[in-house]
Amino acid sequence: MSTTPETADFTEWQQVVDLLRQAALEQKDDVMLKLLLTPDEREALLARVNILHELMNGQRSQRKISELLGVGVATITRGSNELKHQSDDTKEWLASLLKKQQQ
Repeated sequence: MSTTPETADFTEWQQVVDLLRQAALEQKDDVMLKLLLTPDEREALLARVNILHELMNGQRSQRKISELLGVGVATITRGSNELKHQSDDTKEWLASLLKKQQQ
């Protein structure tokens, strides 16, 4: 990582993922996320998790999810489109992870 003022030290998404992973290992993930995200961004992230959860459940239409969560249908559609591009293994992993967090 460069320390010169004219370049950013963090330029790759994987660096951010690694930073979050290290924070989690040190049990400081909550602190790191609060430092990185504004309250509005944290609310948006919560909405995205709920969108994925609802889409994975498959019991509500996109319109109903939109009404339930107070987000636009386009946001639901983006989540749905992203899920369509994921492998079955990834979808199974996500469903399992979301189910574990519900308990």
